[in-house]
Amino acid sequence: MAFSITRNLLKENKILVENRNEILEDINNLIMEEFLKEDKLDHEVREILNQHMEKIRKENIEYQTMFRMIKIKLAKEKDIVL
Repeated sequence: MAFSITRNLLKENKILVENRNEILEDINNLIMEEFLKEDKLDHEVREILNQHMEKIRKENIEYQTMFRMIKIKLAKEKDIVL
């Protein structure tokens, strides 16, 4: 993914770089950071849902629907792009 992004940015003359490998590594690191943020967010959502699992079961609420709703809300609050 990072390679494709770098190649396209260079091809479209959106960036100028002295060291192509360095920018490739930087973009790869940014992508990994974003994946880690989303993993952490998923963990936080699971914790919230686990705290309310009894209510979810009693009210027959769909887990995946609640997961998505909470995740979207928290992502907005934390400025995380999904």
